[in-house]
Amino acid sequence: MLSKEVKEKLISIVTTENFADSKTERLVYSYDATPNFQSMPDAVVSPRNTMEVAEILKVCNEYKVPIVPRGSGTNLCAGTCPTEGGIVLLFKHMHNILEIDEENLTITVQPGVITLDLIQAVEAKGLFYPPDPSSMKISTIGGNINENSGGLRGLKYGVTRDYVIALEVVLPNGDIVRTGGKLAKDVAGYDLTRLFVGSEGTLCVITEATLKLIPMPETRKTMLVHYQDLNAAAKSVSKIIANKIIPTTLEFLDQPTLKVVEDFAQIGLPTNVEAVLLIEQDGPLEVVERDISKMAEVCKSEQAVSIQIAATEAEADALRTARRAALSAVARLKPTTILEDATVPRSEIANMVKAINEITEKYQLTICTFGHAGDGNLHPTCATDARNHEEMERVEKAFAEIFEKAIELGGTITGEHGVGAMKAPYLEWKLKKEGIAAMRGIKLAFDPNNIMNPGKVFAKDSKKRVVVTR
Repeated sequence: MLSKEVKEKLISIVTTENFADSKTERLVYSYDATPNFQSMPDAVVSPRNTMEVAEILKVCNEYKVPIVPRGSGTNLCAGTCPTEGGIVLLFKHMHNILEIDEENLTITVQPGVITLDLIQAVEAKGLFYPPDPSSMKISTIGGNINENSGGLRGLKYGVTRDYVIALEVVLPNGDIVRTGGKLAKDVAGYDLTRLFVGSEGTLCVITEATLKLIPMPETRKTMLVHYQDLNAAAKSVSKIIANKIIPTTLEFLDQPTLKVVEDFAQIGLPTNVEAVLLIEQDGPLEVVERDISKMAEVCKSEQAVSIQIAATEAEADALRTARRAALSAVARLKPTTILEDATVPRSEIANMVKAINEITEKYQLTICTFGHAGDGNLHPTCATDARNHEEMERVEKAFAEIFEKAIELGGTITGEHGVGAMKAPYLEWKLKKEGIAAMRGIKLAFDPNNIMNPGKVFAKDSKKRVVVTR
């Protein structure tokens, strides 16, 4: 627990109303969306502005109190579980859109802004913020930046990092630093903006962000392509890209996923096929129609058995919503749902899907596979029960083999979920010892007292999912 002295200093900064350390209040912030991880913080602190954040960090740095910045807790890598106690930093007061600059096509926000609120605010002005994580209805921009979140539109438009052009951050010693700006070009010094994006709260606390916007696409079309052969569906993904077509969205769902999503969403998804591709293109009408036609031809050449083009925007939105609901749908199968992500080069999607199916069969598990196939990012999702220790052993072995296969195919252990505590044991597989050492050097330079989200990213000895209680 926090010492009386630290508690009094924190309360003097934020007031009693914004400091909580009762067991009930701490329990709420002891877990995130990652299954089987839990650890109690010592207190929950809600700053009202950047200066209060700076003062909080000065106190924590002096007394070596761990700090975990937290958005909505939707991350899936235990990134916001306070595994070493300390304080959870909430941004419920710092949730404002500060400016929409239509001349420079930017939006400046505080970290607590909900992603969908931002998207709707800029779309009302005919502008477009492409990153669209499935959790966007509840996830915050601060969380998106810390995890470098992706989404369905990532294939064409990229991920959160591609739209962050300026940050205001507070370093562990309390220094306030501004990086970047409303600029098309800026090569003055190290690119700290990109370093902080995706750093998972291990280097700084983000207190403000300026994001790039683009004009709203003129039109878009959506189609659903059915396959009776998983390999054919995966090959279609590679072939579409090889034909120099970059769709907005190119999503893959296998039959187990289709069944649970249709049972959940009831929108008429096919459940008698082995897989589907959900494909969307946006832009000028003539380009969209040309690309949709070409992609349909490619899919037919790869044994597609049916192609369904959404007749209305409502129908298209229902398909997108169903895809975003995949995790919720799978979660209904068993008490524990483990959603992972592994990314491979797009040309290796077919081999990765085949490997996941073989590993699933080897360990006799229920794994639904879906994901952003167009950018090589698949989400093998296991429905299991954490109370069945023997099955959990098989789950761990299966995912370890999936990560190993992804790296073997030239991929990585995570494309968008982050490392956190869950993937930390596997990070060295990807970066090797030298890469980990370089990262540790950066961490030490910014955070010599290791107060920023300690226990994340850098591996512990164990590769087990554990429940940590305090």
